[in-house]
Amino acid sequence: MYQDFASRLAGTVWGDYDKIPDRTTDYPTISELETVVIDGNFPWTIIKVTTEEGIVGLGEAYPSPGVHEVITDYLRPVLEGENPLDVERIYHLMRESLSGRGSQQGIGTIAISGVELALWDITGKWVDLPVYQLLGGKMRDSIRIYADCHGGESMVDAALGGQTHEMYTPEAYAAEARTAVQEGYDMIKFDLDVPSGHEIQTKARHLTDVEVEHKRRLVEAVDAEVGDEAEVAYDLHWNFNAESAKRVADAIAPFNPLWLEDPLPPENTEAMARFRESVSVPILTGENRYGRHGFRDLLETDAVDFVAPDIPKTGGIAETKKIADLAEAYYVPLTPHNVGSPVATMAGVHLGASVSNFFAIEFHARDVPWWENLSTESTPLIQDGRITVPDRPGLGIELDWSVVDEHRKY
Repeated sequence: MYQDFASRLAGTVWGDYDKIPDRTTDYPTISELETVVIDGNFPWTIIKVTTEEGIVGLGEAYPSPGVHEVITDYLRPVLEGENPLDVERIYHLMRESLSGRGSQQGIGTIAISGVELALWDITGKWVDLPVYQLLGGKMRDSIRIYADCHGGESMVDAALGGQTHEMYTPEAYAAEARTAVQEGYDMIKFDLDVPSGHEIQTKARHLTDVEVEHKRRLVEAVDAEVGDEAEVAYDLHWNFNAESAKRVADAIAPFNPLWLEDPLPPENTEAMARFRESVSVPILTGENRYGRHGFRDLLETDAVDFVAPDIPKTGGIAETKKIADLAEAYYVPLTPHNVGSPVATMAGVHLGASVSNFFAIEFHARDVPWWENLSTESTPLIQDGRITVPDRPGLGIELDWSVVDEHRKY
């Protein structure tokens, strides 16, 4: 198929523009957009883009209410009949069609991101090449995965109404760290914005000394358990003010965390820059930022040590690659946020394979035993904390729809 595609393009390389193929007859045409929501630890929103030729591209949008309506009511009428290989053109077409309805950030951008992933999948399948090859080629053969750990009640446990072990204690964190390392992960992350049995002044975002000490003890226990067997990061989920977050950062600094994630709310870049300057631990942020414009000021003001865009949220594969290129100019590594299914995860794998400053991608579903079963692969996608970059066309991932149907929300 690739040779046929190349022959159709013959002449264009040398400027013989009279031989440019007729788009309506020589390229695939979008005929349908659909969404399926899987009830995992997040509502994983899968997007299927189908062409008249029968090619199905899989994408995924960040879990968010309203995505289905945006895609079916607004994007589907715009994209039907379009050439899915024009990924960048269609990306801008979608943004223009949603202008004023959130095409710069929010639900509109999330919906656009999910469709964009599916367009890359179609393009790779049409030319019989993996997506990373379309992005410039492969720089690494495997992608490092960091495991988001739960040292207490997990999201799935909460959904089932069951508390399976003592919550949010140093002992629970240490045990979970040991389990993750035994599973093969050499990079893990824990939440620190967790209950400790003490009241938090949530409106003021203030932590008492007792609360700060609780978080220090959690970090101390993990460090004592796994030491240098794994790099360990911690997340505050933008829940605290600068004063309290700084006291947490200073308290855990002796344990050399890999990073402290989202120590402040995402809106004020100047505050984040001042915060980073005031602490000795590295800072990661970015999951609540949209597009390269959302990361420009973070990088220009030296407000961050790692950037963490969420690919199915920030604009898709191509936009995230542009964020990575921008970050590379400031020598900042790319560490994508990821709470998705195997589809979103594999999009990150292809991006990571093609980006020089890629560091690792998050895996947030260790507590979902059927996550791996969603893929038709006969062997686990994640092995020893790594995913091998696939050489199959497109994203290289297909879903087992019988497993999807078992866990389908709507």
